[in-house]
Amino acid sequence: MRYCLALDLKDDPALIAEYEQYHEKIWPEIEESIRSSGITDMEIYRIGNRLFMIMETTDDFSFERKSSMDAGNPKVQEWEDLMWTYQQALPLAKPGEKWLLMDRIFKL
Repeated sequence: MRYCLALDLKDDPALIAEYEQYHEKIWPEIEESIRSSGITDMEIYRIGNRLFMIMETTDDFSFERKSSMDAGNPKVQEWEDLMWTYQQALPLAKPGEKWLLMDRIFKL
C-alpha cells in the first residue's frame, strides 16, 4: 500500500536546516521502529515549509498498530518530541494531529 501525508515545518530557515540535518541520518532506533511497523519505504519531500511524505507499506500495515508501538517506545517518543520543535500542524489539523493523510485525487 502507498500512503501520502502532509505536515508543515515552522517557517524559520535555521529550524528547517536543522530538521533536514536530522533526516540526513535518522537515529537507528527510529529506522528500526519504522521498518518493524510494516513500512517498507519512506520518502519526505519539502517545498518551503510544507512537507510531503510517501510511505510504502506491507498489506497488513495499520496506523493504529504503528501508533500503539510508538507510544510504548521511549526512543520514538524522544524523537517525536524533538521533531515537534521544528514541526507545526497543518491549519486543518485537529488537536494532537501531526502528519495528515492525503486523499489521492488523480492517477494516470
